[in-house]
Amino acid sequence: MITRFNVRAYAIIIKDNRILLADETINDFSFTKFPGGGVELGEGVLDALRRELMEEGEIEMLDAEHLYTTDFFQASVFKPHDQIISVYYKVKADIVWDEKMSDQSRPDNFHSIRLYFYPLDELSEETLTFPIDKVVLKNFLKR
Repeated sequence: MITRFNVRAYAIIIKDNRILLADETINDFSFTKFPGGGVELGEGVLDALRRELMEEGEIEMLDAEHLYTTDFFQASVFKPHDQIISVYYKVKADIVWDEKMSDQSRPDNFHSIRLYFYPLDELSEETLTFPIDKVVLKNFLKR
């Protein structure tokens, strides 16, 4: 039974026909997603996205245009009692580094993340882990 909402904010950042992706591991679960993450209590969606981009890769968000908000039911992979609502933005950002952008390990060693640019024309649903990311790819990026 679903007991609460979990609101997430994600960035679609495209540069030179490549898209920014994040390979992340939490505990022993590894996944590939668009950069971004959870909205905290008392935080706006864009504020959360700005914070997440700074935390994940020291990326400064310059501008954001709403792209998509989840319009179907999706339970959380991590917390099955949570319903995920994800908000995606096309983001212009100040990114000064490239290919292997970052490789960060959290102090507890249970969380790591690596950001990198991936060729947009090679991106497929199989590249991404989560169902909502696959919907965004299919309906908004591969038109």
